[in-house]
Amino acid sequence: MKFLDQAKIYMQSGDGGAGCCSFHREKFIEYGGPDGGNGGRGGDIIIECVKDLNTLVDFRYTQHFKAEKGHHGMGRNRTGAAGQDLVVRVPVGTEILSEDKEEVLMDLTTAGQRFVFLKGGDGGFGNAHYKTATNQAPEKFTPGWPGQEIEVWLRLKLIADAGIVGLPNAGKSTFLAASSAAKPKIADYPFTTLHPNLGVVKIENYDFVLADIPGLIEGAHEGHGLGDRFLGHVERTAVLLHLIDITQDDPMEAYHIIRNELAEYGEGLDEKEEIICLNKTDTLGPELSEDIADQFEEAIGTRPYLISGVSGEGVRPLLFKIADVIRTEKQRREDEGKVKDAYTVNAEGYNR
Repeated sequence: MKFLDQAKIYMQSGDGGAGCCSFHREKFIEYGGPDGGNGGRGGDIIIECVKDLNTLVDFRYTQHFKAEKGHHGMGRNRTGAAGQDLVVRVPVGTEILSEDKEEVLMDLTTAGQRFVFLKGGDGGFGNAHYKTATNQAPEKFTPGWPGQEIEVWLRLKLIADAGIVGLPNAGKSTFLAASSAAKPKIADYPFTTLHPNLGVVKIENYDFVLADIPGLIEGAHEGHGLGDRFLGHVERTAVLLHLIDITQDDPMEAYHIIRNELAEYGEGLDEKEEIICLNKTDTLGPELSEDIADQFEEAIGTRPYLISGVSGEGVRPLLFKIADVIRTEKQRREDEGKVKDAYTVNAEGYNR
């Protein structure tokens, strides 16, 4: 299945049905009176978040979504049938943006979420609605109200607990394959990974989702390489795993390039918890790898992990560290949510 994380679609709820102008005609009933029914309500556009989708590729082939119109009212006081609602199913992690991409209209992060996004138009009134004691034969009726319409962008941000960032050929896909059952494409040339990959890491009694995104290069925030559009897939993560190829000429420069791109992108990525790893240590040997790790610790105040995605050396302790950070961050977010809920209840005066 082809991966697609952005799509523009057009949605329109159903128009309401028109009311009916009708008068009762029946033998032996001289003054039957008005009996025009009301029009039916137009169908709603409903957004539903489902867990069995992981891409927006379906929206490449279907961009227009229109709910059914309400049916017209009829004589004998018959109300028109309501239009059928239209359900638009999107993957977990989808954001709905305005047409100019400046405003987030909806953020769907939990499977099962279901919202009425556009309401259908109300049906018009038939002439029976306007009958009064002083106007017993009205000929007035109204058309249905039009539905709502909008053009929006769908943007998918994968739900992962940890994200891998780094320059091309840093060994990100190799690490993902070594630590999970994922089978990403691995090759010895840059930009092997063209779209994000997810893998589930099982470490003792704890599981977490690890996301591998295409490599960044200097100037990615200006559109160089594949740009920084895929960084949105690690915005929701609890921790970033920064992989650096220890065999390149200047590993420290590679570190600063990625940190600068994260800062230029914004969205708080440069403030996230970060675990630094020097990868491919099997090619240099332990002594030289330790020397480079010492230089990192002296320069940035944090000692990086030494790992090899190919041999598996140092991978398991690193996974335990990632799991600990994820647990701590999830607990912090849960505590913040409880405090926020308690504050809301107290502010509304319910918790007394």
